[in-house]
Amino acid sequence: MMIDAAHATLAVLAAAGGLATLGALTRASRLAAELTTQRALAENRRRSFALLSRDLNSMGLALLGRAQLLGTQLGGEEVGRAFEGEARHLLALADAAAEEAGGAVPARGLQEERFPLAPILREAVAIASAQLGPGKRHWRIAPAIENLAVTADRRALRGALVQVLGRAARATGEADVIEIRADLRPHAASIVIEDEGVGLAIEDLAPMAHDGGADRSRGVGFGLSLARSLLRAHGGELVIEAAPGIGARAFLSLPPERMAAVA
Repeated sequence: MMIDAAHATLAVLAAAGGLATLGALTRASRLAAELTTQRALAENRRRSFALLSRDLNSMGLALLGRAQLLGTQLGGEEVGRAFEGEARHLLALADAAAEEAGGAVPARGLQEERFPLAPILREAVAIASAQLGPGKRHWRIAPAIENLAVTADRRALRGALVQVLGRAARATGEADVIEIRADLRPHAASIVIEDEGVGLAIEDLAPMAHDGGADRSRGVGFGLSLARSLLRAHGGELVIEAAPGIGARAFLSLPPERMAAVA
């Protein structure tokens, strides 16, 4: 009988220990779930601030580029200074958002240099192709581009190219052709990207004249808006002509002095 009582006592203790262990595991599981939730919230917050910083930085750089152009025009010095003040305020806000995101503070101005166009264009094509995932596009880069050099912020120009090339890739189908060429004119130097896709499946903006021609259909989503801001920071512009079911043509235009044949 004493042995049976001892066995019963051990069983009770074992059951109690099991319950305690189960309770500890349950608490640990709950804490782990709460930790995962908090980490997800923190990551979402970081991403939100990072996106905000990127948007503010691109808008600030675009406005700063416009302000600098105004400052060079007769009678535009005062207006240029006013716009420059607003631009630097946006860049300061971008810095604050970047700090909240825990990332690097974005550059306060363009880091300009002169470099060959073809290598950075091939880099942008590779990035756009990787973002596309499974699928293949035939990228045709005009041979004349090999002899061109640009003066710009290398990272900003590559970012603008990636956005526009990515749009062209998404608008086309498997094995479709996307052509890339340069168009040098006295008033503007453009990188032209043409595709035979579905046209722009996004809402048109108010028309803006390009090359003095007639109004054309425009469409700019978030990525293209960023690309346009980066080009405007260089004194350039992004213009897209689109016809549903036929395709689209994008002009990434820069002031003519920023693109020329390699000497």
